[in-house]
Amino acid sequence: MTAEGTRVERDSLGELRVPVSAYYGVQTMRAKENFPISDLRFPRRFIRAMGQIKGAAAQVNLELGLLDRQIAEAIVAAAREVADGKLDDEFVLDIFQTGSGTSTNMNANEVLASRANEILGGERGAKSPVHPNDHVNMGQSSNDVIPTAIHLAALAGIYEDLTPALARLEEALWRKAQEFMPIIKTGRTHLQDATPIRLGQEFEGYAGQIERGRRRLEYAVGELREVALGGTAVGTGINTHRQFAERVCALVSRGAGYEIVETTNHFQAQNTLDGAVAASGALKTIAVSLLKIANDIRWLGSGPRAGIGELDLPAVQPGSSIMPGKVNPVIAESVAMVAAQVLGNDVTINIAGSSGNFELNVMMPIASYNLQQSIAILATACDNFAAQCIEGLRATERGPQMVEQGLMVGTALAPRIGYDAAANIAKLAAKSGRTIREVAREQTDLTEDELTDLLDPASMTEPGTTLGPAGG
Repeated sequence: MTAEGTRVERDSLGELRVPVSAYYGVQTMRAKENFPISDLRFPRRFIRAMGQIKGAAAQVNLELGLLDRQIAEAIVAAAREVADGKLDDEFVLDIFQTGSGTSTNMNANEVLASRANEILGGERGAKSPVHPNDHVNMGQSSNDVIPTAIHLAALAGIYEDLTPALARLEEALWRKAQEFMPIIKTGRTHLQDATPIRLGQEFEGYAGQIERGRRRLEYAVGELREVALGGTAVGTGINTHRQFAERVCALVSRGAGYEIVETTNHFQAQNTLDGAVAASGALKTIAVSLLKIANDIRWLGSGPRAGIGELDLPAVQPGSSIMPGKVNPVIAESVAMVAAQVLGNDVTINIAGSSGNFELNVMMPIASYNLQQSIAILATACDNFAAQCIEGLRATERGPQMVEQGLMVGTALAPRIGYDAAANIAKLAAKSGRTIREVAREQTDLTEDELTDLLDPASMTEPGTTLGPAGG
């Protein structure tokens, strides 16, 4: 940009040219030049959280008699625009920046001060009457604002997107569990035939994984609700009013619709990211559950002729550029890739969390980015998995057809004839290609009615129904 398209601003390091149209100022410009690392930027929810915090801070400082009404109301108005996304283009800094996120905190302070001055009839980029540090940042430090914004943005993603998506997926899995409960198939352990199971029971397991994932997420929410605001530079609360953080948290909570509270221990809140690490752990567990479910469904739908073929997956797109008619389990594959990304994000968040040196963690931006990405992609993946795969699943006849031929139905004979005799029958059946029933007729004195009762697949899917007299 030519000199005519810039303005000169000054800070403690000297002069620097800033685009004349920019709301941000000299400190943001320095950071923009210092960190040309990637195209990764703070997501919308983080910027919204910054607007919510800064606006509430100005309102509380006004109420505490620390800020002039005209200045406070202009900051509040500007902060509302930031929260609403009207100034997103002004947040130009790379995720890979100063580890405390100070550059982004100053980006917000400069944008809000500039816009507030404009609201008051002044010039864009001016620092009077509203100053980015003296007024917008009053009672705050990057070291408590950024971790608070990390938690607030994560809570928003969980409440607004992930929790509803998990609920939809869980509901879809429970519905399929009920629909598939009459269908009896061969169970599998170690990828080998095991005793019969109901297809609905398999889906009960999947639904139970998601249900428990939601419970673990509720614990993570409790961790994220506790925020660092009020600790300022090192946790001591220097340059802030005693009531500031409590009142800002209450005001933000009312506006957001979910509660955040000031931490009872500021020193741990700023020199660690333990709350974010704990939340990432819950997200990781959900990802692991999704990976298991997605892979099971891929295998159960494999074929349709040369694979397991017990499920018919919805055909959402052609599966091959060379093989006509081929359909692949692409939705499940996308879920598996999301799970892999979340697991990788968790490793990064763990490393970031361990990078607290004395009174400050110095990997806040990347922890924030990865945490928000994990929440976002888990939410969309769960919703898409439910809509485009789970809800359209159909059971085939393949599972029930294979039950009678299964060798592990012989397990039901063990309580009556003993483990060794039942094992010998299974061995003979495998060698001869006959069924357990056929070999048991020859090798035992059990009547046909007794064999029918013992080898009833339905009785093998509930506890206590296959015990002999000794078992009660």
